[in-house]
Amino acid sequence: MSRFLLKALLGLLMRVLFRPRVEGMENIPHSGPVILAGNHVTFIDSLFLSLIVKRPVYFIGKDEYVTGRGLKGRLMAWFFGTAGMIPVDRDGGHGGVAALMTGKRVLDEGKVFGIYPEGTRSPDGRLYRGRTGIARLTLMTGAPVVPFAMIGTDRVQPGGSGLPRISPVTVRFGPALDFTRYDGMDRDRYVLRAVTDEVMSHVMRLGGQEYVDVYATKAKAAKAADHGKAA
Repeated sequence: MSRFLLKALLGLLMRVLFRPRVEGMENIPHSGPVILAGNHVTFIDSLFLSLIVKRPVYFIGKDEYVTGRGLKGRLMAWFFGTAGMIPVDRDGGHGGVAALMTGKRVLDEGKVFGIYPEGTRSPDGRLYRGRTGIARLTLMTGAPVVPFAMIGTDRVQPGGSGLPRISPVTVRFGPALDFTRYDGMDRDRYVLRAVTDEVMSHVMRLGGQEYVDVYATKAKAAKAADHGKAA
């Protein structure tokens, strides 16, 4: 009930303020497991995705969002939990495995799992190389992948922090991708890379972003190192 009320209230506010344009919603199956895979340009992407998609969307988030103390900590835990975030310690040595198995559990239950294959927010608005966890998930579960692109959310929340600004947003979903032809090959690294690259190619075409064949985490580290040298 709390999730329904939160989505109704915030959804109404979102439609009034941002009037998001949604394209390709019909590509999301009405039932059964499905992976929504898209670009990630700002913190607010997951909120827009959860409010726009008719089915409940579950996604991985840092456990620090729900472990705060006091009233603020409890409110954040309630908000993110109600919005569909599943907290996972991704900084530990087994963070990637925990995130992967959490996604598999959601899909095995026939639900919708949202994922950003880049693994982190883009440092400069470009689309970066996808990590193969998305491929592992679809091959392990048989769930179709619906690619999507967030367009304009970086203008709503530049830099991923601060109060949102009023700016047009478009969310575009592409046709579902079926990778069952690779059944049983979820440990073949060449297949995993091919599947991941195919998903990212669709995301790139949907959003029109410039593609960079480098992991976003490496780009961020290089940027931080350059700033350190400049200082």
